[in-house]
Amino acid sequence: MNTIPLTRRGAEKLKDELHRLKSVERHAVIQAISEARAQGDLSENAEYDAAKDKQGFIEGRILELEAKLAAAQIIDPATLDAGGKVVFGATVDLEDEDSGAKVTYQIVGDDEADLKLGLVSISSPIARALIGKEAGDVAEVQAPGGVKHWEIVAVRYA
Repeated sequence: MNTIPLTRRGAEKLKDELHRLKSVERHAVIQAISEARAQGDLSENAEYDAAKDKQGFIEGRILELEAKLAAAQIIDPATLDAGGKVVFGATVDLEDEDSGAKVTYQIVGDDEADLKLGLVSISSPIARALIGKEAGDVAEVQAPGGVKHWEIVAVRYA
């Protein structure tokens, strides 16, 4: 199995979700199934069907999270020394060459990505265009609205 890169924060987020699913959600759905069974005929019992569906989702998500955490390669950006190059975990300050707009992104794992928080997935077009570059370089990104040129202003490992 391939390793899955995660920041320490991302791994903690997945562990928290796994813990919540195992300790809270799993027990709640078991209780819901039990209550639905007590209502009698299961063949036309919508509550029972919904609870069983939810149980299947929870158990599937637990398996998925356990597999991801088992295959995780946890990377602490603060310990990186990439010589100023953009790598997984790096925080990058960018400036749009056309509009002058400035943005800051951290390159994270697929499960951690949240554009509103400035966290972009390692598999996203912008991250792929940035990897290996350093401050002063220009990254050409194929965006839905056309090609964008981003100048790398700074690269930090925090």
